[in-house]
Amino acid sequence: MKKYSNKSVSDELFNPESPIFGIQLTYDSIESQIKHLKSMLVIRYAEEKIANEIIAGNVKCPCHLGIGQEAIAVGVSAFLRKSDSVFGAHRSHSHFLALNNDPYSLFAEVLGRIDGCSHGMGGSMHLIDKDNGFYGSVPIVGATIPIAVGAGFAHKMEKSTNLSVTYFGDGATEEGVFHESLNLAKINELPVLFICENNLFASHMHILERQPTYSTVRYAKAHNVQSLLVDGNDLAAVYNATKIATDYIRSGNGPFYIEFVTYRWKGHVGPSDDNDVGLLRNEVLEIWKKRDPIKRLINSLKTSQSILESEFGLIDSEIKKFIEESWEKAKVSEYPSKDFLYNNTYSN
Repeated sequence: MKKYSNKSVSDELFNPESPIFGIQLTYDSIESQIKHLKSMLVIRYAEEKIANEIIAGNVKCPCHLGIGQEAIAVGVSAFLRKSDSVFGAHRSHSHFLALNNDPYSLFAEVLGRIDGCSHGMGGSMHLIDKDNGFYGSVPIVGATIPIAVGAGFAHKMEKSTNLSVTYFGDGATEEGVFHESLNLAKINELPVLFICENNLFASHMHILERQPTYSTVRYAKAHNVQSLLVDGNDLAAVYNATKIATDYIRSGNGPFYIEFVTYRWKGHVGPSDDNDVGLLRNEVLEIWKKRDPIKRLINSLKTSQSILESEFGLIDSEIKKFIEESWEKAKVSEYPSKDFLYNNTYSN
């Protein structure tokens, strides 16, 4: 991998071989950990299924996969309410599934079927589930950040303890609207949780080819917004950080920014690893895979004897069956009618 000299003080967190990633934290109950393990497995197997079906030619829309990043959405969603407002970006399968555990509506959507969450009209990047607080994902970089700030305004005007969440990647921190949104949220002390999923790449470009340091948390500090820099591949760390942030926001203290350090296993879009386009990923990808958030949680549960190999085998089989049944159901579901397509394209 290219050796960069302009390193930040948080290099250890971004070093794939750092011993910090061998640390396992404990949190909450064993039942809660197993519940979150199941949620991460649903996300992982759903995205792997989509990847395989792209290769098979059955999924035609562009799909941005977040395999390897599952702990973030699951850990954050543990502290969200249906009355909160959550906004995603172009890589939001995990954000959607962590809130509703509904791979069928996701599969139907990427297949263009009427039972999809956007009735087959949006595909992988236009997901929505307002019943569970997910108000949408869009492919335009940084586009939902100011919308989340607007939702935060609404929650504050309602004098509720609800909050809004905006998920975005490290590339979105280079958009002007991101900085305007941080400033506006802080000036008005809005209940907004800014979540940066820093996977070190914006499309095909490494962060140190775009920014002077690895970390983006400095932007929050510049706007005097409370912040944390966290290992995004450790579910317990994500869980604990989110509890701190949501307690802070719901207590009326204003916005909070969490930067979760992670790494996507697949390329920018589609099922390939993107190891052949000059990204220098192949030297570190396998090292990052050793930080697999799912395996780390499983190993922690096994080490503490909270779960046996046979018990995990049953859980794993159960989730795989659930995913296959959801796909088979989506595969035979109906397409939108011509009238539906027409009426959702033209007014009157």
